[in-house]
Amino acid sequence: MHLTQALHRALQQDERRPLTIFGDRVRSVAESTDRIARLAAGLRSLGVERGDRVALLGTNSDRFHESLLAVAWADAVVVPINHRSTPSDIGFALADCGARVLIVDDVLVTATRGWAAPLVVMTDGTAPAGTLSYEQLINAQEPMPDSGRGGEDLFGIFYTGGTTGRSKGVMLSHSNVLASAWGSLATGQFVTPGGRLLHAAPMFHLADLATWVAALLTGGTHVIVPGFSPDGVLAAVERHRVTDVLLVPTMIQLLVDFADVHRFDVSSLARLIYGGSPMPDGLLARAQKMFPRTGFVQAYGMTELAPVATLLLPDDHDRPELAGSAGRAAPHAQVRITGRDGAEVPRGTDGEIVVRGDHVMPGYWQRPEETAAVLRDGWMHTGDVGHMDKHGFVFVVDRLTDMIITGGENVYSAEVENVLVQHPAVTACAVIGLPDARWGERIHAVVVSGDPEVSGDHLQDFCRSRLAEYKVPRTVEFVGALPVSAAGKVLKRRLRDERLPE
Repeated sequence: MHLTQALHRALQQDERRPLTIFGDRVRSVAESTDRIARLAAGLRSLGVERGDRVALLGTNSDRFHESLLAVAWADAVVVPINHRSTPSDIGFALADCGARVLIVDDVLVTATRGWAAPLVVMTDGTAPAGTLSYEQLINAQEPMPDSGRGGEDLFGIFYTGGTTGRSKGVMLSHSNVLASAWGSLATGQFVTPGGRLLHAAPMFHLADLATWVAALLTGGTHVIVPGFSPDGVLAAVERHRVTDVLLVPTMIQLLVDFADVHRFDVSSLARLIYGGSPMPDGLLARAQKMFPRTGFVQAYGMTELAPVATLLLPDDHDRPELAGSAGRAAPHAQVRITGRDGAEVPRGTDGEIVVRGDHVMPGYWQRPEETAAVLRDGWMHTGDVGHMDKHGFVFVVDRLTDMIITGGENVYSAEVENVLVQHPAVTACAVIGLPDARWGERIHAVVVSGDPEVSGDHLQDFCRSRLAEYKVPRTVEFVGALPVSAAGKVLKRRLRDERLPE
């Protein structure tokens, strides 16, 4: 099967249905498909051949949606790039994948200085000198037949967020992303068939792409906003009667803190899917109160899993014993908890979460050694620590790389963070390990607080009443904000590096 098959089905059954809504611009299935076929022909006219990489650098838009499909239609491989990256990182990704063409937003053209290959600019105005206009490229072409690219052919290369170092290109086939989407849909509680999906999270990221594929397969309409803002999301839900949205916890935090939230009618919202980073229990409770008619779904996974591994479904959210769980293996995934010897550990025992299935990536682009390090015996080794209960529910404890060894004791930073965020003055926090002459590593808490009167000593006492003494942060630092990736993940590597002695 191939992704563009969903367009042919939609053309056959309801070509006048709105496929995309972006601001006041509404495009039907027929109009969108015609534009996609013409854009694919335009890419071919620029020298794109079978298997070539076409990079995509832009904010959320209907053109971004068209480009994702046009590249596959042209028998090529799409490479969505994080538009919040530095020019250096953008240049690295373009060079690493060997992109033949770059499709870019007009506001991001300056980030591509030095790019020598064809540059197609998504703009409503005139493209800069030396570049090609996206709209003119489409208008100059006749629609080409769909190449039918699918199955094990590469759909895209997705560069990881870089929280642990230089990004790696994750290769995902059509079969990978379709397996993840169909498996998630098989629960009957993912996106609404024929519904309206709001794209507020970055469309270049696999979290949003997972819902994009699911809505494409089930006849949905894609409501797109350029980026996240609380009022923008709420207004879009109200105006377009949105049924489904994917958000990361940092976005949900901004929503529940938004003072004017009650001005908007959000009664149409049937499903709120969240993931990308842990959701504190207190934040989840506030979000459920804000959206009382909405079913919450947590999706746990990673780019390498296209991206879903486990799902915590709406009914699971009503069970107190599952607070903190990431859910059970999605229908398309096998999930195990293993020890250092690779054998499955007893239920309730911490170990590494490993995953197998048709959604697992074939590997990292041009990195065979790093591929071999994580893909062993058919299992993807996630690097996440967790345990599984007797009913198969997975509880993610921490990243292996985020485990702190202090005084010979293993401390998972997530456990300390989960206690800190229970304090009413703590808006956000990150716990890291820093070198310590006595303890090897000391537990250091970086805290964003809404109360300037709260001290580090007070937070340490708060933790001491809830944690073993060796797990209490030895130092506490207050900051205005935590550095986060585009996916909403705290960049702990940056926090560590900035605090290491020179």
